[in-house]
Amino acid sequence: MSANDDVVPGRTVRSASLVFTAGAAVGVLGGMIGLGGAEFRLPLLIGLFGFAALAAVILNKAMSLVVVLVALPARLAAVPLADLAAHWMVAVNLLAGSLLGAWAGASWAVRMRSATLYKVLAALMVLMAAALVLTHATTMGSLVLPGPVRAVAGIVAGFGIGVVAAIMGVAGGELLIPTIVLLYAADIKTAGRLSLLVSLPTMLVAFARYSRDDSFAILGVNLRFVAAMVAGSVVGALLGGLLLGVIPGLVLIPVLAAVLLISAIKLARHPTPGM
Repeated sequence: MSANDDVVPGRTVRSASLVFTAGAAVGVLGGMIGLGGAEFRLPLLIGLFGFAALAAVILNKAMSLVVVLVALPARLAAVPLADLAAHWMVAVNLLAGSLLGAWAGASWAVRMRSATLYKVLAALMVLMAAALVLTHATTMGSLVLPGPVRAVAGIVAGFGIGVVAAIMGVAGGELLIPTIVLLYAADIKTAGRLSLLVSLPTMLVAFARYSRDDSFAILGVNLRFVAAMVAGSVVGALLGGLLLGVIPGLVLIPVLAAVLLISAIKLARHPTPGM
């Protein structure tokens, strides 16, 4: 049973067209930077559609999972299977930590009071903004570490990423990609595909943990909402992919980072019942 004291949505009127459009906007933003965009969906679920923090996280996790499953075949096809197979130990190393982190993060989320969860989400939004700038607006090198040290670092990093992805309801690619580049010296393209191999099992574990909580019922009563937003996200992602590179990264990335920071401020100030 959830310890969170605010899991019901604050509003009930949500037109299908608005939900689809919001999903499409998220998809376009994600597609333009080569990610799913779930970090942009979360503040919309809370601010625009009135879902409480935990409900928004669970809905975001469900939608992220579906979007990743839809995108998986196309994204993996862009890199030869042999190239990915050569890096299978990278995925195993990160999964050793991320699966545990996903279960732990989801467990912590359902036990937090809403006031605490809003503040945690705000802090994680700031983290996502920093990761976005690091990944897309800087030239990343790689760390030269002994094998055993790298393995331990991979488990620790995987655990942290699993926690963040579970609490925010995102796939975690924003953090996985720079981690893979830094720790394992993979190129950005390969890192992007490897991140999917790590994020999918990690998301499934977090989803399984949320399904054990009473608050998971929010998903069942909002299936039409989820379907409309997922449809919009998929369409938007396709359009965003076509627009990839149209807006220079030096312009786009700071704008998107600013959006995340503004969202973080709003989440940190979000009112909760009884306050």
